Amino acid sequence: MTDWIIALEGTDQGRQIAVFLALLAALAHALFGAIQKTRFGPWTTRAGIDIAAGTMAAPVALFVVPWPEPHMWPIFAGMMVIHGGYKYVQAAAYQRGAYTVVYPVARGTAPIFAVLAAGVVFGESFTTGQWAGLAVLLAGIFGLAVYNLVHITVDRATLLPALGLAVVTGGFIALYTTYDAYGIRATANPFTFLAWFFFLDNFLMPIIGWSKLRALSAPDRRDLARRAFIGALIAYVSFGSIMLATRIGNVGEAAVLRETSTVFAALIGWMILGESTGPRRIALMTLIAVGAVVVKLAG
Repeated sequence: MTDWIIALEGTDQGRQIAVFLALLAALAHALFGAIQKTRFGPWTTRAGIDIAAGTMAAPVALFVVPWPEPHMWPIFAGMMVIHGGYKYVQAAAYQRGAYTVVYPVARGTAPIFAVLAAGVVFGESFTTGQWAGLAVLLAGIFGLAVYNLVHITVDRATLLPALGLAVVTGGFIALYTTYDAYGIRATANPFTFLAWFFFLDNFLMPIIGWSKLRALSAPDRRDLARRAFIGALIAYVSFGSIMLATRIGNVGEAAVLRETSTVFAALIGWMILGESTGPRRIALMTLIAVGAVVVKLAG
């Protein structure tokens, strides 16, 4: 598998597979965000998910994949700081705002910064058509956020602080997308980076949420454990797919295509979380999808 992934780097086939991986990451990330909006709250749920993900990743990192090269340890340290900040700010935003408002703002803020960062760090560039597609996609994302902001009836008292935190979350998303792409390209074996990422990235939130975890009743702990296990598996798909996509494909393109997660998020908010939808939101979701298609075809 490792040799196959490495052989795909910089090829047309690799870029096509990267598109699929980015879209898979979009669906998984929308599910991952929604699973944090449970009765336990985002802090406790994320703490449980991180315990599950770290526990499952530990034996793979320690005994299965090759150990990281010496130069990778400072990269992992930076990764832990960036992802720790992202998780903290994201959980604070989810705690204060409706999912279908906060999520599009966070995701919509990220791709423009990620594309610019990919240009600086990796020398990538978008065509005029791709910039047009990005503009269409962002119009749909922010239009969806504004529409939800006007019509949503839950968490309105804390919605403005939630939106501010969502913008900061978007900055962290762009930062970790670029940084993780650099990290997974810096090691010979991409699965070494992935295994150690999931092992090392899951300490902060359990520490923050430890008191809440201990306060849960035995039935609640069992319920949270089930949700956490599912959330950990979704996290593997979400973050693993996008990291592999940025190794074998174009970082900026993968970052933009992943933001179709807002379409999946809106559907999840409607079908699972009971948040309202309608023809205008469907039209805005269509804009997001059209923008993503233009980015891909114009590349």
